[in-house]
Amino acid sequence: MRRFRTSDASQATLSSVAPVFTVTKFDKEGNVTSFEKKKTDLYQELGLQARDLRFQHVMSITTRNNRIIMRMEYLKAVITPECLLILDYRNLNLERWLFRELPSQLAGEGQLVTHPLPFEFRATEALLQYWISTLQGKLSILQPLILETLEALVDPKHSSVDKSKLHILLQNGKSLSELETDIKIFKESILEILDEEELLEELCLTKWSDPQVFEKSSAGIDHAEEMELLLENYYRLAEDLSNATRELRVLIDDSQSIIFINLDSHRNVMMRLNLQLTMGTFSLSLFGLMGVAFGMNLESSLEEMASLPKKSLQADRRLEMKHSFRPDGLGSGKSVLTNR
Repeated sequence: MRRFRTSDASQATLSSVAPVFTVTKFDKEGNVTSFEKKKTDLYQELGLQARDLRFQHVMSITTRNNRIIMRMEYLKAVITPECLLILDYRNLNLERWLFRELPSQLAGEGQLVTHPLPFEFRATEALLQYWISTLQGKLSILQPLILETLEALVDPKHSSVDKSKLHILLQNGKSLSELETDIKIFKESILEILDEEELLEELCLTKWSDPQVFEKSSAGIDHAEEMELLLENYYRLAEDLSNATRELRVLIDDSQSIIFINLDSHRNVMMRLNLQLTMGTFSLSLFGLMGVAFGMNLESSLEEMASLPKKSLQADRRLEMKHSFRPDGLGSGKSVLTNR
């Protein structure tokens, strides 16, 4: 008895701390109801396990117990043969789509390619269509911004590079990388299902819950083949988006190369100007060195050449003085004295 009481108490404690989902339910007729339910009650009602509602992956499409569990970032959904459950939506754009477009799509009013097929086909296509439209919307916003920025940066009329434009290009390049990652994950998730025939079969919920209903389409194609065609169509759309983002990436890389070439040319001009200034300064310093050399008290051959005329003048003066003191001059002087 004590063991049972302990286990009951622990279950009550776990149930009290279990997270609560805000659930929006769409039925086959497009009717919408919203309510809150604990995670433990929800996965028990759907016949799932706790890990099935963990949504640990950014993008995933899995099946469990005749249920399709889809995760596309902030979009978390569980598809059953009778209804579609959207869990914890917190995005304004998602809210508009949920209450304006999704009910009519699920009601089969002809807006989807799969409108004559069972409910899980319409729900799956509606979710895939919403996500591929979201990716296309991101690309349609980024593409003109990137092209405009690249045109301004590569314009030959501008001799210098605008740093603000480079900053904008850096931000747009980062957003483009994130978009490329989202598209890649989307493609890989779909390709993983296309490569497994058993997964395609499991996505056809009505085929297993009620084999007598919609066993084959009017064209005689099995439901698994219909699901494969549906996924291939959205894989092709994602591939087109991937090609468009790849072209933008190539344009950015090419433009960066042109920008780097222009910067290198400007750098070469500055280096050439610096070299010319250095040579001019060096030439002026040579003339200054010559002046300094002549101003110092150092002996050189030039100084000796300059002193030669002075020495010759001194020698001439000495000779004249010698001639003035010759004996003849002295004798005449004596005669003059005696005469006196």
